[in-house]
Amino acid sequence: MAAGTMTDPIKMLGKLRGRSWDELRTRGGQAFAAYGEKIGLGTRVPTDDEFGRLLDKRSFGTSPIISESIWQQFYRVADERFFPAFTRPTESAAAFRAAFGVETCGQIINTADRIVAGRIDLLGLHNVYIGTEIDWNFEPVSRVRSPLKHWKEFDDLNTAESGDKKIIWELNRHQHFFTLGAAFWLTEDERYAEIFVQHLESWMAQNPPGLGINWASSLEISFRAMSWIWAFHFFKDSDHFTADLLKRALKVLYLHGRHIEKYLSKYYSPNTHLTGEALGLYYLGTQMPFLERAAHWRVLGEKILTEEISRQIYDDGVYFEQSTWYQRYTVDFYAHFVILKSLANNEPAGAPVDGLEERLQSALTFLMHATRPDGTTPIIGDDDGGRMLPLTGSASDDFRGTLAAGAVLFGRGDLKSVAGPVREEVFWLFGSEGMKRYDSIGDHEPDRASRDFPTGGYYTMRDGWLDTDNFVLIDCGEVGSLAGGHGHADALSIEVALQGRKLLVDSGTY
Repeated sequence: MAAGTMTDPIKMLGKLRGRSWDELRTRGGQAFAAYGEKIGLGTRVPTDDEFGRLLDKRSFGTSPIISESIWQQFYRVADERFFPAFTRPTESAAAFRAAFGVETCGQIINTADRIVAGRIDLLGLHNVYIGTEIDWNFEPVSRVRSPLKHWKEFDDLNTAESGDKKIIWELNRHQHFFTLGAAFWLTEDERYAEIFVQHLESWMAQNPPGLGINWASSLEISFRAMSWIWAFHFFKDSDHFTADLLKRALKVLYLHGRHIEKYLSKYYSPNTHLTGEALGLYYLGTQMPFLERAAHWRVLGEKILTEEISRQIYDDGVYFEQSTWYQRYTVDFYAHFVILKSLANNEPAGAPVDGLEERLQSALTFLMHATRPDGTTPIIGDDDGGRMLPLTGSASDDFRGTLAAGAVLFGRGDLKSVAGPVREEVFWLFGSEGMKRYDSIGDHEPDRASRDFPTGGYYTMRDGWLDTDNFVLIDCGEVGSLAGGHGHADALSIEVALQGRKLLVDSGTY
């Protein structure tokens, strides 16, 4: 039998020794579910009749359940529960142009034009050619095409069969839909909508449920689901995006949700994998409440996010894997969650302050103090270059958009002081009213120039908050939780900026 097709039972028993009953039950349930998929149980796109039985009939009243009524229901929910920039798209597009100017808009349009021409940026690789007729199972750098086999049969460490999984997964997150959508908003050029529709349809045709590398990671499935939901809002008014296509895509999104809930990374990667998957479930649960399963996804996603924040963010605000990049990832996840939760519950974002939001504010405080005088953040620990959504074209070590969003969320003038002028993240998460709210916040320097974070093991020192001041960050904490998966084996790391200019930098990532 070929290597990797069957687990050695002695090794498997050794791995199970000492595991909790919940872990055994969870892993066993996932193995059983995967086996059921392999023999053909529950792995196909629902027919119209089957999809109709998955819907909550009460949401439709006396309306017939057809493509048009599903379209109306999706966007009726969105008016109340999705990010406010989309409620008045024409006005929002004008506000974006006015706030961020010709250069930023031009960058978005130029990037979208490259996507139309078949070129894309992936994980720091610029202008990767993916073609105009995309093969979604083809890794474009190694030029390896993954076989169309059950997702559980892939070997995580075998690059010969799939190339670099991070690269192909990054492409299949479909975050370029965001760029195409923003360009469509700014120009009303149907070319961008046409490419989005072409990519969406070809992906569904090439990736049958459960088959192929693009079903092998629940986190990647979650990111893709969120990208699709944002894209549906961008292209709502396009002639190319039809009610029939939305219905087909919602069927596949239903399968995304079912896959995520069955294969949560509770014991496989209980870090940003688990919280990212939970956020994906919360997106699906709040944006598709007309599905019978949606209430379960919403409750499950909220439960995981609520439970995980006190484990993954220490009491001093430091992310438990000792990676500043993944700290930013985590803060972004929770910002989206808090905003969506406030919209779902019809309450002001950021209120009332509870334990989750207090921990989120602590994480923002750490990112604020870790910001160098030039506005960049030391990249200590792993940095995979990926983002939750490409809400900004800023440099990858510029976290000020996250700080600006935190300033609006919690009305914090210290965060605004470090973040500087309004950022694109504020617009996309809070709309034009959010930008006005940002402008109205009175900014003030943080109350301390130097700060210790003893649980995380970070210490920051500076002689002020000007861009010409001196700055030191010392990392003398542990390697990081989960066997140092995203942390680096550094016994001591020191960052120094002299008169605002970087002098010593951490060499663990590049």
